[in-house]
Amino acid sequence: MKAEFVLSANSPEHFPVDGLPEVAFLGRSNVGKSSLINAITEHKKLAFTSNTPGRTQSINYYRVEDRMYMVDLPGYGYAKVPLAAKAGWAKLIESYLATRKTLKLSFIILDARRAWMEKDLDLKSWLESNGHPYLVVASKIDKLNQKEQRQSLDAIRQYAEPLPFSAVTGRGVREIWQAITNSHLQ
Repeated sequence: MKAEFVLSANSPEHFPVDGLPEVAFLGRSNVGKSSLINAITEHKKLAFTSNTPGRTQSINYYRVEDRMYMVDLPGYGYAKVPLAAKAGWAKLIESYLATRKTLKLSFIILDARRAWMEKDLDLKSWLESNGHPYLVVASKIDKLNQKEQRQSLDAIRQYAEPLPFSAVTGRGVREIWQAITNSHLQ
């Protein structure tokens, strides 16, 4: 699959203007957004991954097959950065979500070990109230045993049906691609 990093945008005037459809990946810091992008594009090092929360500090655009962008947004929640930086990220994310006419689908990424947290539910409510289509991905599902997986997925289902995903095993990659394909990217 052809996929390439295009740019990191720190302000709306840096967003691409070519009109390609976009799929956004949102979630708490260190939830696995970059790993998900790498897994579904079959490029192990396309998006930078780190064990340190808060490494993605701008909006990163990846062009896939010259027909769409996958957009990795900064994480929210725990990150060892100044509060002013977090506030800047929040403003940038909200600006992105509010203004991008090319945004066709958002994925809310949840760590299966943690399920929903308040900021995730706030994001879900914001997307719904603004008419943005979204799907929920339960990442890091491979880190749970079968019983824990059932419990986690049941907890997530209280608010939305999740797509279970593992960057390690590849579980969920096909379903995520089907969701992207069905999101009317044209």
